[in-house]
Amino acid sequence: MSEKIVCVTGAGGYLASWLVKFLLSKGYVVHGTARDPSDEKNAHLLKLENAKENLKLFKTDLLDYEGLSTAITGCAGVFHVACPIPTDPASILNPKDKMLEAAVTGTRNVLNACSRTKVKKVIAVSSIAAVMLNPNWPKDQAMNEESWSDFEFCKANEFIYKNQQWYFLAKTKAEKEALEYGKANELKIVTICPSIIIGPLLQPTMNSSSLYLLSYLKDGLETLDSGTRSFVDVRDTAKALLLIYEKDEAEGRYICSSHDITTQDLAEKLKAMYPHYNYPKSFAGGMPSMDMSSEKLLNLGWKYRSLEESLVDAVKNYEERGDLAKN
Repeated sequence: MSEKIVCVTGAGGYLASWLVKFLLSKGYVVHGTARDPSDEKNAHLLKLENAKENLKLFKTDLLDYEGLSTAITGCAGVFHVACPIPTDPASILNPKDKMLEAAVTGTRNVLNACSRTKVKKVIAVSSIAAVMLNPNWPKDQAMNEESWSDFEFCKANEFIYKNQQWYFLAKTKAEKEALEYGKANELKIVTICPSIIIGPLLQPTMNSSSLYLLSYLKDGLETLDSGTRSFVDVRDTAKALLLIYEKDEAEGRYICSSHDITTQDLAEKLKAMYPHYNYPKSFAGGMPSMDMSSEKLLNLGWKYRSLEESLVDAVKNYEERGDLAKN
């Protein structure tokens, strides 16, 4: 089995698209999963360098175990990037709803398929959502890989976090189960916890973190909460995934975050570069401040670009796509 044959779940997504691009550029053969490979939103993948020779898209989703097994068969490694996103408001408000279970069941399906097909290594994408809601973490210490979000705290703070508790719960539960599965089944599983991912898009559809950054530029919000946010460039995150896959010594979980900044400072930084957009008018209250440490990933050899470069490339991309009118 060649180490250069890998599977990427949700290949047409924001982070996954950049990962597929980098894998193809390094000579990997990529099996990508997609709900509908013929959908126009996946067409950008077929235009990537080496895609014609080395990219094969498989029609499946995370709840289709047999479809996942087919896509993963013959692969030495799997990058589990996909995550179900709920669209039903009633589901979002229920932390035990079917969408939460879909995220966990989807991860189980991927891992069971990996065991069945003799995969050697799995890189699973989690989130700092699985790290940050830890009320017992020392307030003066940057959060590291030892910190886990607390289930009950997530549920209790559903309104503070704007009904996004399903995401915190799903990411935490899925990541914990993935690491436990690896130990119980002698499957090497490494997880990565990115912060808010920003930067240019390859896919035609907007994703949630890009919409978040875009909201600073065009929504003209009356008030935005004033807490600290952690950011990382999509390209740096994709390269972190590849680094973790290629480094034999990589193990456990890795926080992947490069810049902590308050929402007000971020808005002021953007306004200094692009003064004519419609920025938030005031900042108050909201999510408590916190810092994330990527020291473990940096020690593995990871590098990241400046926040300014990520912002400039993102805004340029939004303008070229028509999401923003050019200044």
